Amino acid sequence: MLFLEYPKCSTCQKAKKWLEEHQVAFDDRHIVEQNPTKEELAQWYHKSGLVLKRFFNTSGMLYKELALKDKLPQMSEEEQLALLATNGMLVKRPLVIGEDFVLVGFKEKEWKEKLGK
Repeated sequence: MLFLEYPKCSTCQKAKKWLEEHQVAFDDRHIVEQNPTKEELAQWYHKSGLVLKRFFNTSGMLYKELALKDKLPQMSEEEQLALLATNGMLVKRPLVIGEDFVLVGFKEKEWKEKLGK
Protein backbone atom coordinates (compact mmCIF):
# COMPACT_ATOMS: atom_id res chain seq x y z
CA MET A 1 0.00 0.00 0.00
CA LEU A 2 1.18 3.51 -0.78
CA PHE A 3 0.62 6.40 1.66
CA LEU A 4 1.12 9.87 0.19
CA GLU A 5 1.45 12.63 2.73
CA TYR A 6 2.70 16.11 3.41
CA PRO A 7 4.52 15.55 6.75
CA LYS A 8 3.65 19.01 8.14
CA CYS A 9 -0.07 18.42 7.55
CA SER A 10 -1.84 17.63 10.83
CA THR A 11 -4.44 15.44 9.08
CA CYS A 12 -1.63 13.44 7.45
CA GLN A 13 0.06 13.02 10.83
CA LYS A 14 -3.20 11.79 12.36
CA ALA A 15 -3.77 9.39 9.44
CA LYS A 16 -0.23 8.01 9.63
CA LYS A 17 -0.59 7.46 13.37
CA TRP A 18 -3.88 5.65 12.72
CA LEU A 19 -2.20 3.35 10.17
CA GLU A 20 0.63 2.58 12.59
CA GLU A 21 -1.75 1.95 15.51
CA HIS A 22 -3.76 -0.46 13.33
CA GLN A 23 -0.55 -2.15 12.13
CA VAL A 24 -1.21 -1.42 8.48
CA ALA A 25 1.94 -1.86 6.37
CA PHE A 26 2.58 0.98 3.92
CA ASP A 27 5.22 2.71 1.85
CA ASP A 28 5.49 6.38 2.68
CA ARG A 29 5.85 9.09 0.02
CA HIS A 30 6.26 12.86 0.46
CA ILE A 31 3.65 14.36 -1.87
CA VAL A 32 5.66 17.53 -2.60
CA GLU A 33 9.14 16.02 -2.96
CA GLN A 34 7.72 13.22 -5.13
CA ASN A 35 4.66 14.76 -6.72
CA PRO A 36 2.33 12.23 -8.32
CA THR A 37 2.64 12.07 -12.10
CA LYS A 38 -0.26 12.73 -14.42
CA GLU A 39 -0.33 9.01 -15.25
CA GLU A 40 -0.45 8.00 -11.58
CA LEU A 41 -3.19 10.51 -10.86
CA ALA A 42 -5.25 9.31 -13.84
CA GLN A 43 -4.89 5.70 -12.70
CA TRP A 44 -5.84 6.51 -9.09
CA TYR A 45 -8.75 8.71 -10.16
CA HIS A 46 -10.23 5.93 -12.32
CA LYS A 47 -9.63 3.31 -9.63
CA SER A 48 -11.27 5.49 -6.95
CA GLY A 49 -14.64 5.96 -8.65
CA LEU A 50 -14.67 9.50 -7.23
CA VAL A 51 -15.20 12.77 -9.07
CA LEU A 52 -11.90 14.35 -10.07
CA LYS A 53 -12.53 17.45 -7.95
CA ARG A 54 -12.12 15.26 -4.84
CA PHE A 55 -8.42 14.96 -5.68
CA PHE A 56 -7.93 18.72 -5.34
CA ASN A 57 -6.91 20.26 -2.02
CA THR A 58 -9.75 22.79 -2.13
CA SER A 59 -8.80 24.29 1.23
CA GLY A 60 -5.19 24.87 0.22
CA MET A 61 -3.66 28.29 -0.39
CA LEU A 62 -2.44 27.40 -3.87
CA TYR A 63 -5.94 26.27 -4.91
CA LYS A 64 -7.30 29.61 -3.76
CA GLU A 65 -4.44 31.67 -5.26
CA LEU A 66 -5.03 30.07 -8.66
CA ALA A 67 -8.81 30.69 -8.34
CA LEU A 68 -9.43 27.06 -9.25
CA LYS A 69 -12.94 27.07 -7.83
CA ASP A 70 -13.96 29.10 -10.87
CA LYS A 71 -11.55 27.56 -13.38
CA LEU A 72 -11.99 23.80 -12.78
CA PRO A 73 -15.52 23.54 -14.23
CA GLN A 74 -14.22 24.88 -17.58
CA MET A 75 -11.18 22.57 -17.65
CA SER A 76 -11.13 19.15 -19.28
CA GLU A 77 -10.30 16.05 -17.26
CA GLU A 78 -6.95 15.93 -19.08
CA GLU A 79 -6.17 19.56 -18.13
CA GLN A 80 -7.15 18.98 -14.50
CA LEU A 81 -4.90 15.91 -14.22
CA ALA A 82 -2.00 17.82 -15.81
CA LEU A 83 -2.52 20.68 -13.33
CA LEU A 84 -2.60 18.30 -10.33
CA ALA A 85 0.70 16.80 -11.50
CA THR A 86 2.42 20.20 -11.37
CA ASN A 87 2.41 20.61 -7.58
CA GLY A 88 1.79 18.21 -4.69
CA MET A 89 0.21 21.05 -2.69
CA LEU A 90 -2.75 20.99 -5.09
CA VAL A 91 -3.47 17.35 -4.30
CA LYS A 92 -5.85 16.40 -1.48
CA ARG A 93 -4.01 14.44 1.15
CA PRO A 94 -3.40 12.01 2.60
CA LEU A 95 -3.87 9.53 -0.21
CA VAL A 96 -3.83 5.79 0.31
CA ILE A 97 -3.44 3.65 -2.77
CA GLY A 98 -4.31 0.01 -2.28
CA GLU A 99 -4.59 -2.95 -4.62
CA ASP A 100 -8.21 -2.23 -5.54
CA PHE A 101 -9.05 1.06 -3.80
CA VAL A 102 -7.99 4.67 -3.32
CA LEU A 103 -8.67 6.68 -0.17
CA VAL A 104 -8.61 10.47 -0.51
CA GLY A 105 -8.40 12.48 2.71
CA PHE A 106 -8.72 10.95 6.16
CA LYS A 107 -12.15 9.74 7.19
CA GLU A 108 -11.64 7.15 9.90
CA LYS A 109 -14.93 5.32 9.23
CA GLU A 110 -14.12 4.94 5.53
CA TRP A 111 -10.56 3.81 6.32
CA LYS A 112 -11.82 1.17 8.79
CA GLU A 113 -14.17 -0.22 6.13
CA LYS A 114 -11.59 -0.33 3.34
CA LEU A 115 -8.70 -1.55 5.47
CA GLY A 116 -10.74 -4.02 7.52
CA LYS A 117 -9.66 -2.56 10.89
